[in-house]
Amino acid sequence: MKTIKAIAVLITLNLPSAYSSDWPEWGGDEHNNMASTAKGIPLEMEPGKRKKGTEEIDLSTTKNVKWVAKIGSQSYGTPTIAEGKVLIGTNNESPRDVQHEGDRGIIMCFNEKDGGFLWQLVIPKLGAGKVSDWEYLGVCSSPLIHKGRAYFISNRCKVVCVDMEGMANGNDGPFKDEVKFMMTGGKTFKPGKGDGDIIWVYDMREELGVFPHNIASSSPKIVDGKLVVTTSNGVDWSHLNVPAPQAPCLILLDLATGELVGEEASKIGERVMHCNWSSPMVAKVDGKSTVFFAAGDGYLYSFDPKAKEDDEGFLVMPENWRVDGNLPSYRKDKDGKKIKYATFEGPSEYISSPVYYKGNVISLIGQDPEHGEGVGRMMSVNAKTGKVNWDYTEVERGISTVSIADGLVYAADYRGRVHCVDLETGKPNWAYDTKSHIWGSTLVADGKVFIGNEDGEVVILKHGRKMEKVGLVEFSAPVYASPVIANGVLYIASQTHLFAFKEGAKTASK
Repeated sequence: MKTIKAIAVLITLNLPSAYSSDWPEWGGDEHNNMASTAKGIPLEMEPGKRKKGTEEIDLSTTKNVKWVAKIGSQSYGTPTIAEGKVLIGTNNESPRDVQHEGDRGIIMCFNEKDGGFLWQLVIPKLGAGKVSDWEYLGVCSSPLIHKGRAYFISNRCKVVCVDMEGMANGNDGPFKDEVKFMMTGGKTFKPGKGDGDIIWVYDMREELGVFPHNIASSSPKIVDGKLVVTTSNGVDWSHLNVPAPQAPCLILLDLATGELVGEEASKIGERVMHCNWSSPMVAKVDGKSTVFFAAGDGYLYSFDPKAKEDDEGFLVMPENWRVDGNLPSYRKDKDGKKIKYATFEGPSEYISSPVYYKGNVISLIGQDPEHGEGVGRMMSVNAKTGKVNWDYTEVERGISTVSIADGLVYAADYRGRVHCVDLETGKPNWAYDTKSHIWGSTLVADGKVFIGNEDGEVVILKHGRKMEKVGLVEFSAPVYASPVIANGVLYIASQTHLFAFKEGAKTASK
């Protein structure tokens, strides 16, 4: 009997448990698939109402809320959770420190257990206005958490590595000038335990000459001990000129030091339509590490992360293949004339991230939401060869990353529809209209599909080949971020608050 119990314990310990799974990076892991094996995620959730005249949530009006934390006034970055902490990018419209007031980018760190505020890193604005650092957008990057460090792209187009403990354990690493990094207008301040601790910084504008359009966004990945990063290189205020066409749109940095160790040389910058905002994806193809990048020129790329020196001495990532995410009819009309960009029927770049699943890469083209709705295309491509398996054009353009589970692909378009498509054939099963614009991505878990929209609704659909709406959660602010699950807890960030939902939870407010 004891032997049987011992075997049962060993089996349990070795089984992948949804309740011991962190969500340490954008997409949950290197493949970017917005899916979780977690069970017991609540169907009934009530985020509660604000107390009159305040931004504080009245806890007596919530249901299945483990904790709720106030963030900024605009929050586009999806939270990441690992090592007992939760990180999220936001702005500074609800200042945590009176020493830092006004428009700033913010990375906030909370205690995963109770939502207690731990520290924040403050990033001043570039001062360039909407063209390169749009007012009040804050930090849009989802930090990557790895072995006591976190990596993200700031609103100033800098790649930043921080200590997960913040200043609570001292000022670690070679970078010692946090005061200068965080101060604005020559105004100094006294850093404390509630401030972030920077390990290293790589300035993509200064080092590479890139020109970020509107905001530096996207989230990094790790490949073979290197950080792979999108540079947000794009057009200027005219939307016609690319100031830095020769600057790389994808780079590799040494994980420990932040030193540049590779870059793309596929001339993406010369073909950029708007900007490079998509987060890269990493997968093993035939046992070899591969980087997939959905670029600002509308092409999906496969790169070898083993950079090689070219004739000019630059370390360049070899290109394995590229495939156009647009149909030819999106690029040119029937008379062979180029179709104008940012029109309904015209070509699109990528903003959503590519997803790897069982030897294939699924991607969805899209544009800046300011450009409105338009024709789209989702396609499945063989990860090794770049051959298109199928494409699906009933979807309009979107900025959402897809979710895949049990032979089904879920994709949301900006118009507000969720599409369920067969993974093998690309044939549609159903589409559901949320009747509001969608910025975030679907999440499939526990037999459900979760999606937030601009009206502040999180719609819950049944996972399967038959469409059924099973729930609706209404928030007091838009939901632009994507729902994620870590250790059995569902995290949803509205523009103003971060909620942690758990079945039967007793609520705490931080």
